Amino acid sequence: MNIVVTNLKGGVGKTTSTVYLAAVAAARGYTPVVLVDADRQASAAEWLEERPIDDVEVVEAPSERTLVRAMRAEEGTVVVDLPPGDERLVQAAIGAADAIVIPTRAGGVEYARVGSTLSMIPAKTARGIVITAARLGTNDLQEAIDWWKGENVPIWGVVPERVGIAAGPEARLYRDGLDEYGNVLRRIMRSR
Repeated sequence: MNIVVTNLKGGVGKTTSTVYLAAVAAARGYTPVVLVDADRQASAAEWLEERPIDDVEVVEAPSERTLVRAMRAEEGTVVVDLPPGDERLVQAAIGAADAIVIPTRAGGVEYARVGSTLSMIPAKTARGIVITAARLGTNDLQEAIDWWKGENVPIWGVVPERVGIAAGPEARLYRDGLDEYGNVLRRIMRSR
């Protein structure tokens, strides 16, 4: 199972989503789990070097060739963290994906970049939105949920703003994040 986490826009929670999804997949026995860090910043790889997660292997693959090769696992789960704005890497990953997770935030300029990302995904490939850094109970969040429902794009998760790895490798994975990304993983598995 190849799960690609992408959005052409940066700063939307791609790395956080990737790390949590890999952790949940390993905890639920979808092993082996390989987290492919295709972002040249290598934030996911750095985080996992400092704070390894049992049964999650990290592979850095910042080119199309190394990315596609890393996604050719014959069993288990591959979760891919992609950089923002690199359409060649995004296209390479999408071509080998079983499911696409598109992290986004509520409101602002998010809609157009998510729309551009969605337009790159073949119709047969499962895809869903994960609203990250969500301020629960706000009008912005409700408007974003209503917008995506109106566009017939599945919402696979709403992750509270307190969930993240932005604090760096010394931070822990939050129970709220593991629970919510567990729900996201369940929706991914049902969509296949």
